[in-house]
Amino acid sequence: MQERILGRTGVPVGVVGLGAWQLGADWGRVDEDEAIATLSAAHEAGVTFIDTADVYGDGRSERLVGRFVRSLPPDRTVTVATKMGRRVPQEAPNYHLDNFRAWNDRSRENLGVDTLDLVQLHCPPTEVYHTDAVFDGLDEMVAEGRMKAYGVSVETTAEALAAIARPNVASVQIIFNLLRLKPLDEVLPAAEKAGVGIIARVPLASGLLSGRYDEQTTFAADDHRTYNRHGEAFDQGETFSGVDYGTGLQAVRRLAALKPEGATMTQFALRWIIDHPAVCVVIPGARNAEQARGNAAAAALPPLPAQTHDAVARVYDDLVRESVHGRW
Repeated sequence: MQERILGRTGVPVGVVGLGAWQLGADWGRVDEDEAIATLSAAHEAGVTFIDTADVYGDGRSERLVGRFVRSLPPDRTVTVATKMGRRVPQEAPNYHLDNFRAWNDRSRENLGVDTLDLVQLHCPPTEVYHTDAVFDGLDEMVAEGRMKAYGVSVETTAEALAAIARPNVASVQIIFNLLRLKPLDEVLPAAEKAGVGIIARVPLASGLLSGRYDEQTTFAADDHRTYNRHGEAFDQGETFSGVDYGTGLQAVRRLAALKPEGATMTQFALRWIIDHPAVCVVIPGARNAEQARGNAAAAALPPLPAQTHDAVARVYDDLVRESVHGRW
C-alpha cells in the first residue's frame, strides 16, 4: 500500500487506515473474535495505522487493538493513535495536566504499552485550542516518555486552523468526505504548508456513502445513527456528517453515477479522499474482515480524473453546501 508521512511524527503509514470506533460496540454488537479478525484482515491488506479512543466501548476498543498489536511478530509494525478527553463533562477547565496523565495511564494500560504512538485530544471545547497551558502539558507528557507525539481531533475547520498554528501539533483529525468539502478551502492547504498530518475521519459519512442504505433502512437502538441524528448525544456532525438523511440519500444516488467501473461506492469515496495529497491517512471503520479488505483495496485504485472531482463539487453545491458548509 502507498505510504505517506504522518505529519510531524515523521512516521510513514499506509494511506488507508482503520478506525476502531465500531470495535467498541458503539455501532451495535461486534464480538471479540470478529473484532480481532477484522484487525488482522486490515493489517494483512496493508493497513499500518489504527485509530481508537479511550471512550470507544469504555476502553474495549483500545484493549482489543492492544491485544492484536501485541500478537504481531517483531517485524510487523503498526502505528496506533488513541484519543482522550471525553471522559469528563466537556468544559475547558477539565483539560489539565492531572487529567491528561490519568487518561494517559488508562490508555497505556488498555493498549499494553509504556509509550503511546500518538494521542489526540478528542474534539475538546473550542476554548481548549486557545489555551497555552493545555499544549504545555502535552509537551510535558512527550518529554516524560508517555507518548511519542500528540494531535487533535476537531469538529470545525476553525478549530483545525487553531491547532495547525501550534508548533508541536503533529496531526489534525477532521471529518472530510464527499459530503463534507469545507476542509478543502483552508485546512488542507494550511496543514500541508505547516507539515501537519491530516487524518480524514468519518470518510463514509457513517456508512451513508457506502450506497447500501435507503429510506427503509433502520439502525439498532444502540447505534448512534439512531440516537444521535440531531446531536442528542454528541456533535450532530459525527452522524451522517451532519447531513439530513434523506438529502444524503439523494446526494449518494447522484454520486453513484461517478463511480469508476469495477469499484464499490465505498472504494470510490475513499479514493476521492486519497487523491488529496495533504491527507496522510483515511480511517474508515469496519465491522468484519470483508469490509476491512474492501476498504484497503481503495488504495490500489488509480487517481480519479479531474472531471470526476469537478462533478463531486457540483453535487455538493447543489444538495449539501447550504446545510453544512457554514456550520462546521
